[in-house]
Amino acid sequence: MDRRNVYIISGPAGVGKSTTSKELLKKLKDSAYISGDAVSHMHIGGRQKPWESKKEISLIWDNILCLTRNFLSYGNDVVIDYVTFPSEANWLFKNIIDLDVSVHYVVLWTDKETLLKRDLMRKKEYQMGDRCLILVDEFLDSGLDEKFRLPNCDKEPEAVIGEILNNGKFRLTESDE
Repeated sequence: MDRRNVYIISGPAGVGKSTTSKELLKKLKDSAYISGDAVSHMHIGGRQKPWESKKEISLIWDNILCLTRNFLSYGNDVVIDYVTFPSEANWLFKNIIDLDVSVHYVVLWTDKETLLKRDLMRKKEYQMGDRCLILVDEFLDSGLDEKFRLPNCDKEPEAVIGEILNNGKFRLTESDE
């Protein structure tokens, strides 16, 4: 069996994670899609906002890990669509490295003005407002290595997907931890 891949598609709210993830899935033969937002909303009673609760974010990531391991064990590549900081990407990497997989960490990036415009295009109940801008700052403060950033403001989805699939710079290694 060919080596399986995990693609973590990250970035601030409104940057195009879901759109990019769904386009990437079209290029993969045997694959699974994990929406971190969907996993987050599985928890109903007592759920807290992930950015306000370490316990909640731990629950989400433990569930993403279990799903990822299951899909990989059945021979699927996995695309994870979620706001993922470097520490979370490295944690996931450490917890699946025994499966002999390649983990690709891509942080989609654009300017704050574009983020706010994209956010306003969402349905009202899905708009994040200032949270988009806060996330930009959180990424900048997270120790994110610039090599994982992929500017996508002026690129067609096909070009973004091509860069994700063909650019080895997004692959996590033990030295990235």
